[in-house]
Amino acid sequence: MKEEYDFSTAEQGKFYRPIDELEIPVYLDKDVEKFFYQRTAGRDIDLKQLVDTILRKEMDLLRAIG
Repeated sequence: MKEEYDFSTAEQGKFYRPIDELEIPVYLDKDVEKFFYQRTAGRDIDLKQLVDTILRKEMDLLRAIG
């Protein structure tokens, strides 16, 4: 390593890329995952779509009861 570095011509944030949407992984318990995965078998829906649909219905229910 050098004793000293010259940053006088450096450009702050040159390589910064803002994150538009941060996707947070959600981990299901194995028994829950297995249950819902079995419900997707043979259907034209994946696990994410099924869980999203169920959670949206739960959100609507919670909004309705205040």
